[in-house]
Amino acid sequence: MIRALVRPLAPRDPHETHRVASPLELFTDLCYVVAIAQAALTLEHEVAEGHAAHGLVWFCAAFFAIFWAWLNFVWFNSAYDPDDTIHRVLTLLQIFGSLVLAAGVPQIFEEDFTLGIIGYVIMRVGLVLMWLRAAAGHPERRQTALRYAYGLIAVQIGWVAALLVTGGHLPLWVFLIGIALDFAVPLYAEHCGTTPWHPHHIAERYGLFFIIVLGETILSVTLALQVAFDEKDPPAELWYVVAGGVLVTFSAWWLYFARENADVLTGNDVGYVWGFGHYVIFGSAAAVGAGLSARIAYYGHHAEVSDLVSSAFVTGPVAAALAALWLVNVRLHDSTIRTAGPFAVAILATVAVTFVPMSELWVGLICVALLAVEVRLTSKDEETVGART
Repeated sequence: MIRALVRPLAPRDPHETHRVASPLELFTDLCYVVAIAQAALTLEHEVAEGHAAHGLVWFCAAFFAIFWAWLNFVWFNSAYDPDDTIHRVLTLLQIFGSLVLAAGVPQIFEEDFTLGIIGYVIMRVGLVLMWLRAAAGHPERRQTALRYAYGLIAVQIGWVAALLVTGGHLPLWVFLIGIALDFAVPLYAEHCGTTPWHPHHIAERYGLFFIIVLGETILSVTLALQVAFDEKDPPAELWYVVAGGVLVTFSAWWLYFARENADVLTGNDVGYVWGFGHYVIFGSAAAVGAGLSARIAYYGHHAEVSDLVSSAFVTGPVAAALAALWLVNVRLHDSTIRTAGPFAVAILATVAVTFVPMSELWVGLICVALLAVEVRLTSKDEETVGART
């Protein structure tokens, strides 16, 4: 009976075959959907109300809080996952904390981090206890696990102190210092020994989260279109948003999964850039939904948003996502002009169409053209590998 409640927390084999996401991990991702939806919806409202710059800054802050909480759990679970009762309870505690964070996302746009920090305190309690279990169950990495635990505690104390001093309204510079300290924890901890994370498991977890973000983009655009088409005489330009949104979203999915990401995850040096760099990929993908919704508002004359601003909130996130996708992912497979050239052209073209009519449709066509090149390149690579074998 005790074995069912508590299992020895030994490290998972980083070369374990057929390692896939567990139902508990999938449930965790599902709960983060709430926070992502809140961030995208609030950004949409900020843009529609004419506060685009303010909304963008605090969307980046809110999405980082969401991404960082998710990332910490993912990498721990890849290295240690006993799936016993205690582990499940501690995971559910972190999920509860993520829901508190989600409730506080709209307040972050008002520069109030009270609920966000409270949610993090709840999540950190669960994660610190997990790292203490790892310290007890994995003697070879005891020092690494303790550094994680103590580092998380120290940084969280800093966040709480900032909350008490400022009353929750953290200046942006204080938030940036907190981010830097949070970033330092894994670098400090892993310096004395690498945790045994699983490349294929990590790649799958990130891929699943990317699908969730794209799903939120589709949902936000669908809801905006419902409202627009419910009108007596909806503008014909809405079909540009439909076509552009579909082309961008489908192309983004295909571009992301065109190559096997796990093949390039060969160690921490790569893992840090790849893992942290996905913040831009995920955040940009979520922001695209808000941009497309802003285009709908512009065409329907329902918001204080101009053609240029609403267009920039589509082209900007797409350009940022493409740049990050190449730097973080594609470059690790092939850094030559074969891939760099098409991505650079697509990024420049995406920025350029900001200033032309129907920019969302043009962006979709640019993404399709880039996808066609990528499919051709990956097919050639597969043919070359097949010929060698």
